[in-house]
Amino acid sequence: MPQLVIASIMVALTVVMHLVGLGLLVALMRRHQRRLQVRRTRLHQLIVIFGAAFGLFALHTIEIWTYAILYAAVGALPTFDDALYFSTTTYSTLGYGDVVLPRAWRLVGAIEGANGIILLGWSTAFFVSVINRIRLFEEEDAEER
Repeated sequence: MPQLVIASIMVALTVVMHLVGLGLLVALMRRHQRRLQVRRTRLHQLIVIFGAAFGLFALHTIEIWTYAILYAAVGALPTFDDALYFSTTTYSTLGYGDVVLPRAWRLVGAIEGANGIILLGWSTAFFVSVINRIRLFEEEDAEER
């Protein structure tokens, strides 16, 4: 039962982190959008796409490290490198299986995988919406010409 409580806290923490991170990315893109409306160049569009991709990658990195810190702090894995490696493969649901958690922490690892796939899906939807917004700008620009 303590595993479920800890896993639930980690899910809540990473979901809040993700929500705040996406909110910051939206705020940054809105600031940049004003510039885009003035001069809609391919370079500016590429900067927005790169910024969104890099921001999402950074956000997932922070979430993975949060799980790794938990595993290291409770001694679930022998080294922080192992904890980070395990967390990365689990969060992404790649799960090589060459590093595994002890029985007492397996439920947390399984829930990390479910959490990771949901957050990755959320990020994918966000990134697709960014691309669609840029495409909308292009269409509006073409209509104005």
